[in-house]
Amino acid sequence: MLGPGGTIENLTRLTGGANMESWSFDRSDCGYVLRRSPSGALMAGRGYGHDVEAALIRLARAHGVRAPEVVGELVAADRLGSGYLMRRVEGTADPRAIVADPPPVLLDDFAWELARIHAIPLAEVPKGVPASDAGAMVEALATRFESYGGDRPVMALALRWLRDHLPGPAGPVLLHGDFRVGNLLVDASGLAAVLDWELAHIGDRHQDLAFGCINSWRFGQIGRPAFGVGQLQDLFAAYQRESGVAVDPARFRFWLVYSTLWWGLCCLEMADIWRSGRDRSLERVVIGRRASETEIDLLMILEEDAPEAERRPIALPSSAPARRQGEPSRAQLLEALGAWIERDVKPRLSGRDRFQANVALNALGMLQREQGLAADRELSDDILTGRATLTTPGLLARLKRDTLTKLEADQPKYSALAKARQLWS
Repeated sequence: MLGPGGTIENLTRLTGGANMESWSFDRSDCGYVLRRSPSGALMAGRGYGHDVEAALIRLARAHGVRAPEVVGELVAADRLGSGYLMRRVEGTADPRAIVADPPPVLLDDFAWELARIHAIPLAEVPKGVPASDAGAMVEALATRFESYGGDRPVMALALRWLRDHLPGPAGPVLLHGDFRVGNLLVDASGLAAVLDWELAHIGDRHQDLAFGCINSWRFGQIGRPAFGVGQLQDLFAAYQRESGVAVDPARFRFWLVYSTLWWGLCCLEMADIWRSGRDRSLERVVIGRRASETEIDLLMILEEDAPEAERRPIALPSSAPARRQGEPSRAQLLEALGAWIERDVKPRLSGRDRFQANVALNALGMLQREQGLAADRELSDDILTGRATLTTPGLLARLKRDTLTKLEADQPKYSALAKARQLWS
């Protein structure tokens, strides 16, 4: 791709990226990033290949979007799989660093960038980029939900709500599809580059606006509902100023619920991929336990539709660990193993190995805290069929207690947990 001559230096695998690999390196005083698929099996379920993805990035850049410059694509002779090469843009994609101290103009940059992407003429979009329909997308989620057991009542509640609140047709535009902190490169002056175009499609612009605003993508900044860096009214005003199109709050809420549920099902899919043997990485199976994050987020959105009588305070489940004397318990053995990794193993590691050690510690913590909350297929079916709704006495309180218990084990530091305990007690 780069031609003969020159030595590759500083080759480093970048952290993150559950589906694709990204490698940074220097050659002849220039920086590059190679984005590639680690296996053909992971590419099989995608809507289009890396050739279309690279063409999309080139198109976006040609229309003024801050997208990286694609300089070449992998071919069979490279023997590196499927992928493409970009010039490296300097900045950080570390989401927690970005939301901790966002540049003052960052939210305006996001609005400007989305407006520019949505203005790209559809006639120029590469063939193979799919068009979406809200109803078909919801039913696709329902199919996935069933394939993963169909036994999570909060997800069933969200599916039922989405079916009951389908928006009418919208003027279609090109969507990035994964526009969120973590896929956006930021420097001291603001947004530097829009990365990760693998989910681009044609659809309702409100989906792009809402996707990056789900709480999982705010990285602890629950008080900043716009991408974790600002307020929704400021995002809506900036987008209208840049695009000339007013944001419809009802459409935004629909896509916020949709995107939250979509990510929850993606978490379950990660576990399914691990079980199938397609990818046995530790990171992938641990992500599977993040589904409980999305359930508490969904309840906090959807409870607005419940009768006031059902929104009364609940008795919160205890998060105190059980005490045990005599032989060490399962939780105590796991605690000891985690302490050994933290104290003796992790300090010797660096880069991705250190990241994986943190993933292992997270997994051990989940097992240590887990209280064995059972899934409930019967209740999920009742909700999907409408036999149980938010008007059913006691249902909302039960869902809140169960979701809190699960999240206490899976992600006790998740921002919505403390917020929900405050609101629901």
